[in-house]
Amino acid sequence: MSLSVVITSHNNASLIEDCLKSVHDIADEIIVVDNESTDNTVKIVKKHTKKIYSHQNNPSALNQAKNYGFTKAKSDWILSLDPDERLSPELAKEISSIINYQLSIINYSAYQFPRKNIIFGKWIEHGLWYPDQQIRLFKNGQGKFAEKHNHEKLQVQGEVRELSGHLIHYNYTSVTQYVDKINHMYSGNEATEFIRSGKKALWYDAIRMPASDFLTNFFAREAYKDGLHGLVLSIMQAFYTFVVFAKIWERQGFTEYNHQKFLSESLHEINQKQQESRYWHQQIQPNLFRRLRNLFLSRG
Repeated sequence: MSLSVVITSHNNASLIEDCLKSVHDIADEIIVVDNESTDNTVKIVKKHTKKIYSHQNNPSALNQAKNYGFTKAKSDWILSLDPDERLSPELAKEISSIINYQLSIINYSAYQFPRKNIIFGKWIEHGLWYPDQQIRLFKNGQGKFAEKHNHEKLQVQGEVRELSGHLIHYNYTSVTQYVDKINHMYSGNEATEFIRSGKKALWYDAIRMPASDFLTNFFAREAYKDGLHGLVLSIMQAFYTFVVFAKIWERQGFTEYNHQKFLSESLHEINQKQQESRYWHQQIQPNLFRRLRNLFLSRG
């Protein structure tokens, strides 16, 4: 069995070499699809592989380049990576075992594994950012992206098995980078998909959508356990959702809504979210007390 690693890039000179090094010992071929980089990305890639293909840079359709790269792969298996990702030693060992010892003769078409998102210098262990399972290893010809939006999962034919090793993702390193990406790469793309689905955003979604995202991440998915990082990221995720709503509203023609009871309706929506917040406070507070009590007893 053999392995093709497919990486897509665009101005990733500061990141891509560590990605390439992490797969060097397990890849039979490394394919890089470069999306019109203007920095030293291609120069760095040439030190590791000759299989470099050019592709038009399209921030609204990132997965087109990935699918294009898959068509160039000659191996039995394909591993799809981004330049800001790298394999942990544990994951590299697991993948090597699958390829070299032909464990893949068991009828699995693909493998997924957890991804560690390093955001603002810290591994974020809760919220939507972990375990963040990713399907990235699949039999050649049995996986592709639908190319409908940027946040879609790889679609595979057949059964998917889980691996335990981590994919390391050096995600956002600055607030500016976060804001730039949600504005230029993600929010507009998601708004387009929403409109295409035939759905319609209503005025109260301006409150419901971001508030629900915050409550889900910070409380239900326990982002509060990541401290200030978790709080800030939960707020920023809510902001992202609000920007998506605003772009949907824009594409719906900035629909006017100004009912005579608009203030009371808005307060009602806010009160509903306050009630949800109080619910989570009641759910979490006893658990916090128990953890503190157990910690005190263990030290006693």
